[in-house]
Amino acid sequence: MLNVPENLSGAVNRQTVLTINTKKVMEPLSSRSIGNINNMSRRNPPHTRSAPVTASSSVRAVAPSAASSSVRTTAQSAARTVPILKNPARKGQKVSLETNARITGIRAYMGWDITNPECDVDVSAFLLNNTGKVIGDSWFVFYGQETSPDGSTAFFAGQEQNREIISVDFNRLNPAVSRIVFVLTINEALEKHLNFSMLRDAYIKITDTSDTELVSFKMDEYYSNVTSMMIGEVYRHNGIWKFNAIGNGVTRDLAGLCELYGVQVI
Repeated sequence: MLNVPENLSGAVNRQTVLTINTKKVMEPLSSRSIGNINNMSRRNPPHTRSAPVTASSSVRAVAPSAASSSVRTTAQSAARTVPILKNPARKGQKVSLETNARITGIRAYMGWDITNPECDVDVSAFLLNNTGKVIGDSWFVFYGQETSPDGSTAFFAGQEQNREIISVDFNRLNPAVSRIVFVLTINEALEKHLNFSMLRDAYIKITDTSDTELVSFKMDEYYSNVTSMMIGEVYRHNGIWKFNAIGNGVTRDLAGLCELYGVQVI
């Protein structure tokens, strides 16, 4: 998995976004370091992950009950059953998350299966403003940077059907953030000629903080020219949080997505 230093400082660069899996360093991300990170994780034994580190003692991210802080490995060959999705949305459909009451937070559960054992899929979430860009270089979360600067958004490894989880506390979320995009990327896809036609049963399930499903989306289109998939997003519209079932992707790696969303990559 990709692993970037916690609490990144400075600009993100292509050399630092691909070498960070085996050490925690306060350096800028680089595309080469993002790549080197993933290679290191395969040469060395997997390390034990603890719960996400928060910005201060007053800011904390609480792990969902289905989350795990156990050893994380890159093996994803074991097939997983898609959970029952009670409120499925169609691709492109926008659904309000606040039909009955004001929502204080969500959990985004994501899962998939692979048809090519070389596919190592990562989840990331980009916290964007109303221009579609991050509000700062450290405002995205994934396996290597588990918590957002404001402590509102956190990454967790999943268990059972859900492979990975992103939790969001809207009460702690920086008010400049109006959109959070959930992205699946295939590690070293460009180098190994991997793509999303080698995946199946990819889904995202959005729940409230009590784990009641609000909406879900299961992909049914898998493209051979896509290496990063925007599976869905939550966004604020007229003060109401909504979900958009995107299901579209691009031919970029994680460093390329950083550039797309405005993270400074040197």
